[in-house]
Amino acid sequence: MNRLDIKQIQEIIPHRHPFLLVDYIEDYEPGQFAVGYKCVTYREDFFKGHFPDHPVMPGVLTLEALAQVGAVAILSQEEHRGKIAFFGGVQKCKFKGMVNPGDKIRLETKIIKQKGPVGVGEAVATVDGKVVVSAELTFMVGK
Repeated sequence: MNRLDIKQIQEIIPHRHPFLLVDYIEDYEPGQFAVGYKCVTYREDFFKGHFPDHPVMPGVLTLEALAQVGAVAILSQEEHRGKIAFFGGVQKCKFKGMVNPGDKIRLETKIIKQKGPVGVGEAVATVDGKVVVSAELTFMVGK
């Protein structure tokens, strides 16, 4: 298993607090897949407004976390080091559950297509083994 801590993740992707949404990578294979985790706490800035009386992590941020995990898989390839993976599109997205304070989200993105700088990742986020978000994420690697 290829584990990465937060500092090693920051060497691969450009995201920083408060927008770095991955706490650690459990395993990855450059250009193939990555599995990471986000430990959600009540102190997350977005809970101040989403929703103060019923805190729920915005689904789009879960998608972003999945994209960041996919970016680790793509940008850890030697030919993409130091670059940025940009969102190109989201297809087949389904929100199937909520993410709340105290949840540990498992984020898995498998790269299913890649041609040059453009590719597609199959992404699934789970909490306690239950799918909360699934989607196909299109990306483009740029400078």
